Amino acid sequence: MKEQILIVEDQFVEADYLRLLLQQAGYGITGIARSVAQAQEMIKDKKPDFVLLDIFLKGKQTGIDLAKLLAIDNIPFVYLSANSNEEVLNAAKETHPYGFLVKPFREKDLLVALEIARYRHVHSIEARYRRETELRKLLKTIVSETGSWEEKLLRIATALQSFIPFDFLAVGFDDIKDPFFKGMCFLRLGYDEYQMIGLHELATITGKSIEELIALQPPNPVEEIAAFYNKVAFQNICRQPSLRKLFADSFQLQSHLEMPMRMMDRKPFSFCLFSRRPDAYTAEQLEQFERIQFSLMQTIEHLLQDEMSAAGKMLQQESKTRFDGIVGKSHLLLNVFDHISQVAPSDTSVLILGESGTGKEKIADSIHNLSSRKGKPFIKLNCAALPATLIESELFGHEKGAFTGALDKRIGKFERADKGTLFLDEVGDMPVELQVKLLRVLQEKEIERVGGRDTIKVDVRIIAATNKNLEKEVADGRFRLDLYYRLNVFPVTLPPLRDRKEDIPALAYHFMSHYSHKAGKKISGISDSVLRKMMAYNWPGNIRELEHLIERSVLLAKGTVIEDILLPAVENKGGRREASAADMKTIVENEKDYIISVLKKCNGRIWGPGAAAEILNINPSTLKSKMKKLGIKKEYIK
Repeated sequence: MKEQILIVEDQFVEADYLRLLLQQAGYGITGIARSVAQAQEMIKDKKPDFVLLDIFLKGKQTGIDLAKLLAIDNIPFVYLSANSNEEVLNAAKETHPYGFLVKPFREKDLLVALEIARYRHVHSIEARYRRETELRKLLKTIVSETGSWEEKLLRIATALQSFIPFDFLAVGFDDIKDPFFKGMCFLRLGYDEYQMIGLHELATITGKSIEELIALQPPNPVEEIAAFYNKVAFQNICRQPSLRKLFADSFQLQSHLEMPMRMMDRKPFSFCLFSRRPDAYTAEQLEQFERIQFSLMQTIEHLLQDEMSAAGKMLQQESKTRFDGIVGKSHLLLNVFDHISQVAPSDTSVLILGESGTGKEKIADSIHNLSSRKGKPFIKLNCAALPATLIESELFGHEKGAFTGALDKRIGKFERADKGTLFLDEVGDMPVELQVKLLRVLQEKEIERVGGRDTIKVDVRIIAATNKNLEKEVADGRFRLDLYYRLNVFPVTLPPLRDRKEDIPALAYHFMSHYSHKAGKKISGISDSVLRKMMAYNWPGNIRELEHLIERSVLLAKGTVIEDILLPAVENKGGRREASAADMKTIVENEKDYIISVLKKCNGRIWGPGAAAEILNINPSTLKSKMKKLGIKKEYIK
């Protein structure tokens, strides 16, 4: 029998229907609860493997309240909901469910959601223990390295960053009055880049004297219990003057996780993580921190002993990992950098998720360049740019005479990528019949050319990318579940540009410099009004849309500064026209319009110098495919 499931649903007919579906599929049912209180009693009696959880239940408590308790007990759950507003959905997302089903749903949707939830749960447990093991090893290494107390604390901070992310870390700020006070703060500035802030630096930054900082400490400064505070809870603990409030106000922090310790001499010593995100920390992260608490305490004890005995030698400076071509320092982008650094050295398959135009190919480039396969082939295939009939030949190659038009033998992408990396862009558009063959190659690590009989061994790392919701594609039968498992070993999600607007000025100047040099123009700046317009716009086309608009603005600029930018606009109630996310054209429509405008400038020419394909920086055959897909006809170009 499969997993035992608790159904938490207050509508009898729907609950009974779920029970029948699950039992027919081989699942066990531990019970049906109609309220949070009843569910808690059932869980005490028999702990389920999974919980199907309706958001709206009888009584004062909702499914979201129960979800927070399930997370503490490490019980995976899938939400059931109908007609939820944005506020409810955002609150539900913060509990980190393993799935979300919108009523009414099909039987297949339910079963696929449970399959994916099981996969995620198992994978998250394995990944969690692997990260904990790696962190413990790294902490032991830090103890044996040379360097000052501050430098070793920085190494610990860097190690913690990939374990539980933070924007600000206060270490050992428990008793400022102690003459042997060793506290340090670390403010994250960029990837692997931190500002080290000691007590005197903190006084300078905040405009406080040392005496005023000491006065902000309570008589018993250390908390005895580890805890985390998000949103309102964090605001509540920052109501009274304190170091927490000072940190929050000075560095725009919105959530907090605290891990208190007692050293061998009973002195307090804590790790206080802060984030600019309002919902950064979870009960699961708190448990993870508690599991490594002893290793952290041992490391700090060793470092304090070394500090007391003699000054360490200068730490040999490590070369920083570089992410060439990726511009920005927002905390969301830095989180992506953390994920790249974790996965790049291994041969693990990576699935890059994100909207069109967010830079998925750049991320794939970085993963390959930071891997041991750097210097080996890095082969790319856009699954959406080729007809289904050609993708198989492109991937696996073909023998001479394999089909009409196969005049010569062709080496496919897999063979060309041997010992290197293969990037499958827009993998969600791959035809189902070809997905079966791709899965076999990933399992057997061998291919057969089209029309061939011999098998050819290949050693290839797979990086895939898609802007589609693959879970929905699986539920709708357009993507194989087993292939989803193979590709989704390590997902990396790219944030849309509207969620990392602080990176817009840097991106804009980056593209300005590139295209002004390419056009032979001396553009040196962007006006404040243009920057304000860009910051107010919602960027449905993401970085690609920004790049195209800056390229156009460079070409249209009359002086050395970009004074205007043509953003899509809508009319507001007062009759003014302003940039808005509402009622705009879709990304596909924007792309179509842009291609048509370029074709018009080139008088419809696709091939050759100065033609549309060269301006768009894509292959002419890819442009032809895009024109066909977007329905661009010759009469549109006139």
